[in-house]
Amino acid sequence: MGTGRTLRKESHVRPCKTPAGKARKNAAQRRRLVKMGMAEADVKLMGDEDVRVLVQRPTVVKKLAAKKAK
Repeated sequence: MGTGRTLRKESHVRPCKTPAGKARKNAAQRRRLVKMGMAEADVKLMGDEDVRVLVQRPTVVKKLAAKKAK
């Protein structure tokens, strides 16, 4: 009988992302960008990947928002 890695592993498969969960996450990230100071119209025009990248860099978002406000 083996006592290797296969017997110690907890879960073998991660749950799949549902389309509803993905849409919920995207909407939350867009709301977060608006709270950081970006214009809502600009956020609506952006793609999901661009939103994801900007949410990870809040200082860049604040600089962009300040530049647009001038």
